[in-house]
Amino acid sequence: MTRRTFQRAGEAERRKDLIAATLDSVSEHGLEGATVRDIAARAGVTGGLIRHYFSGKDEMVQAAYREMLAGMTGSAVDAMAEAGANPQQRLHDFIVANVSPPIADPKALSLWAAFIGRVRSDEELARIHRENYMVFIGILEDLVGAVLAARHHEPPFSEVRHLAVAINGLIDGLWLENSLASDLFDEGRLPQIALDAVEAMLGGLSLRGTN
Repeated sequence: MTRRTFQRAGEAERRKDLIAATLDSVSEHGLEGATVRDIAARAGVTGGLIRHYFSGKDEMVQAAYREMLAGMTGSAVDAMAEAGANPQQRLHDFIVANVSPPIADPKALSLWAAFIGRVRSDEELARIHRENYMVFIGILEDLVGAVLAARHHEPPFSEVRHLAVAINGLIDGLWLENSLASDLFDEGRLPQIALDAVEAMLGGLSLRGTN
């Protein structure tokens, strides 16, 4: 168990460390087993200090779920940095990042499984889930729209949304495969499958060079 020191830390940093401790606890013990006491011990603080930042466990769990989803989406966006303005390379890098480590990871899967079981019964978790979903779909809409526009094809928004939802579904499935059973696949196999499928969805337009 790793204890974090809160001495001389700023307010934002302390809250961030508490969220990280919550994610560690949920990953190891699940939502029910992740107690305030365990989270406090991991962070090296008292329960009283936790109450300075969160009203209780529910609020800590909600903040942790938001952080987990935002972190995964942010990592995929960061992966596009070297692609510059090239729309095909940007979509390529975004897809590959989402089905590869560190986004596709056993710990990420265990956290997702713990949280997703609560989404249907927790209104705030459901709101966070929907909010992040729409952000992710919006990113895909922008990426797909830019790729098609570069090929002088500007379909109606409904078609771009259709493609974004389909690609998101593909990413979700392959992310699950790589997080759950990466040892069953050769290195790079799942990203290649993802790219093959997306290229087919886009009418044969290559994301790995010109065609």
